[in-house]
Amino acid sequence: MKKEAQVAILAKLISINSVNGNEAQVADFIESLFQPYGKRVQIDRVPFAPGRDNLVVTIGEGDRTLGFCGHEDVVATDNPDQWTSDPFVATIRNGRLYGRGASDMKSGLAAMLVMMLEMLATDTIPGRIRLFATIGEETGEYGAAQLTKAGYADDLAGLIIGEPTNGLSEVGYTAKGVIDYSVTAIGKQAHSSQPENGINAVDQLVDFASQVRPLMASFNQVNPILGKLTHVQSVFQGGQQVNSVPAKAVIKGNIRTIPEYPNQVIFDALNQLVDRLNQQPQHQLKLQFSYPEEAMPGSKDSALVKLIGKVHEELLASPVRPTGQTSASDGSEFLHAKGKFDIALIGPGNDSKHQTDEYVDLTAFYQASRFYKQLAQAFFT
Repeated sequence: MKKEAQVAILAKLISINSVNGNEAQVADFIESLFQPYGKRVQIDRVPFAPGRDNLVVTIGEGDRTLGFCGHEDVVATDNPDQWTSDPFVATIRNGRLYGRGASDMKSGLAAMLVMMLEMLATDTIPGRIRLFATIGEETGEYGAAQLTKAGYADDLAGLIIGEPTNGLSEVGYTAKGVIDYSVTAIGKQAHSSQPENGINAVDQLVDFASQVRPLMASFNQVNPILGKLTHVQSVFQGGQQVNSVPAKAVIKGNIRTIPEYPNQVIFDALNQLVDRLNQQPQHQLKLQFSYPEEAMPGSKDSALVKLIGKVHEELLASPVRPTGQTSASDGSEFLHAKGKFDIALIGPGNDSKHQTDEYVDLTAFYQASRFYKQLAQAFFT
């Protein structure tokens, strides 16, 4: 496929405003690319909510299936006026293509599409290849969770996720998990001159905040690749005005877990803390978790990571660096599939992800489709 056609696919993806939603339009475009190939392609559209559709595209035949995954959503632009160019119009400057999602991760998704379309056009599909275009990765990986529960990943023999890895120079094989929690305290409003007539919701959360910090710090094992479990109390809201005892308050926190501490261990510790505090007078706390993701274990010596290293050396004449990822990905959900398979993250994006003037180096983008194609051929050899 000519470079202009590859860029056109990426530019179209970027033009679709899929900020935390609207992924159905991305699915529409991807489906339109494969429709000319008729029965040679199996397309499964998996709705999550109105306007939010996952897409699963399978080509080729064989006993083993190699999966490729890219998410359709992107993060918000915050201040579009600070961008040098429109974040939803792909703009090329000095060998870079700028736009929201250019790095994370519509360039990776586009490169996978180019690979599959080239295989179809030249009738060179080496085996069964399945693309997962997922919704909601940026806010909880719930598209990947939905597809995993539906069994779409059960027959995989390996999975490549096109998350940004510094222009294909790194391969992620393990990643931290994520737990977002909120604790709501219910009190009783009263005039601040008569606090004995009320129950202070903020005071309840102060008790929680002062005890949860040492509790999380007690999980002090260090993963040799990912480091420590981390905990940040990131949101604190309470009260309506200065001369009233607050009747409600909320604290939110973010925990990045490591394989040494499965999420259930952390859930149990937090639940026990809240239960203990609720036994005290004038304490009514409610703990909730939202879209927790397990840490993704892995090995740099896995067959898939080693194959990636071999293909990288052959195609790009340079070694690829195995790394751990501090952020979660769709891999945290796909690891729950019934079958056992290696997962690796490698894509053309870079550290401009989520930033103003996000971009992808076009050289890395062009290399990505060639890399994925050669990797697939080597996988089935």
